[in-house]
Amino acid sequence: MSEKKVPQARPRLGARVLDAVERAGNRLPEPFLLFLLLFLAVGAASALMAALGTTVDLPDGGTEPVRSLFSAAGLAWFTTSLVENFIGFPPLGVVLTVLLGVGIAQRSGLLTALVRRAFGRAPRWLLPYVVGFIGVSANIMSDASMILVPSLAALVFAAAGRHPVAGLLGGFAASTAGFSVGPFITGTDALLSGITTAAAEPVAAQTAPVTVVSNYFISLSCAVLLAGVAGLLIDKVLEPALERRGVPRTPVAAAAPGGGEGEGERADLRMDPELSPVERRGLLWAGAALLVLAAAVLAVVLPADAPLRGEGGAFLPESPLLDSVVFLVFLALAVPGVVYGRVTGEITGGGDVARMMGAAVKDMSGFIVVAFVLAQFLALFNWSRVSDWIAVSGAGTLEGWNFTGYGALLAFVVLACLINIFVISGSAQWAVFAAVFVPLFALLGYEPGFVQAMFRVGDSSTNAISPLNPYMVVILGFLRAYEPKAGLGTVIARCLPFSLAFLVLWTAVLSLFFFTGTPVGPGMEARIDP
Repeated sequence: MSEKKVPQARPRLGARVLDAVERAGNRLPEPFLLFLLLFLAVGAASALMAALGTTVDLPDGGTEPVRSLFSAAGLAWFTTSLVENFIGFPPLGVVLTVLLGVGIAQRSGLLTALVRRAFGRAPRWLLPYVVGFIGVSANIMSDASMILVPSLAALVFAAAGRHPVAGLLGGFAASTAGFSVGPFITGTDALLSGITTAAAEPVAAQTAPVTVVSNYFISLSCAVLLAGVAGLLIDKVLEPALERRGVPRTPVAAAAPGGGEGEGERADLRMDPELSPVERRGLLWAGAALLVLAAAVLAVVLPADAPLRGEGGAFLPESPLLDSVVFLVFLALAVPGVVYGRVTGEITGGGDVARMMGAAVKDMSGFIVVAFVLAQFLALFNWSRVSDWIAVSGAGTLEGWNFTGYGALLAFVVLACLINIFVISGSAQWAVFAAVFVPLFALLGYEPGFVQAMFRVGDSSTNAISPLNPYMVVILGFLRAYEPKAGLGTVIARCLPFSLAFLVLWTAVLSLFFFTGTPVGPGMEARIDP
């Protein structure tokens, strides 16, 4: 007799939706291929529009034709400017400079020691809020924060008698959301501001220059909220839910968080919450070095005739101080990092410093490759005047619909939030968004730096629930140590309250800045001065 086949239960609606999202996201090409296809698409569009005699009514009153890439002038432009497009790409130099400093501070073990110190000294009741604070502050460690913070949080929660999974998932939600908004200036600020600057080239004469601190005020405000709200959700929502569901507090599978082999070999991957005496001494000396550096900076900033003041002794809207932010960030990372490494023995000579900086650049080699084709795409978009045509046409359409105020801003935030589920790379998403929306919103009267802030609010909210987030798979592996049957849907469902709360609160913060006229960063208003 043949055995009867037992029909399998149909997956629930939530699981089917998540599967559909994952399948759709997996069909998206890699960023390099994505921007190559976009370059070719813009080239084809420029040729078609030029053949149809399309013209653009520029904001200054002039009228210019759309230029074709596939013409004698287009071929000459592309072949002679390819290197200049790449080398002059605004994010390239800024991002690499910041990352050289991050490489020293991280590989020396300084940043990891700071995180471990904060966790190790926190009382039991305060742990959820420390996780929120560390999660948002750890964005200075770049991608490493999304592994280090959740892993350490799980260990510290377990040691304090609290649920380790609450620390694990709460730390993941906080660190992924904090990747785009945080209290420190990081490579993300440099990358996004550079893309915005490149996209704003057609309207640069009418708008304020975008710098790495153009979103600092709103980013800092969101970071403070994130720390408190993440802690509250861990303490009052996530942990009680885990207890009700009976999720084990101790590992029932082979791999527990922080148990990876060889993690103790590198100073920046140590998972023990307790610092050794030499590490504590290193932190003290690094702190002293940072204070000396701060005093030196103040000496060239505070006096009335200080060299870093602008015209008339002002700092805003332009001054050498604002233009020196990348240099100051590099020093604030590199100097304490070198001092810490010397004290702990991680740095014994200049060769170690060079090795750490080289490792940081190596980690970003993928970005350099993508930046090459991204720079060509944005350059063609501007040179061909296709961007001008889209901006003018789009602005005219929105004005015709009377959709140019607060509703348009909210719609843009929601769009960024939803697209981020499919395109997890914030820089890749912003590169496409900025090319279209920065000139468009500028024609509606909004500063490019404010448009960038709108994007960051939407983008950061859904990082923790995107099934395409590569670090979600790592977190799932840690979670399966406690729940072997957990899946991506488990992580997404438990992080969803964080994403919804962040989106609502950060949209409220953005609205507050908008309606009160508060600058979102030094010299960056919401509206363009008439």
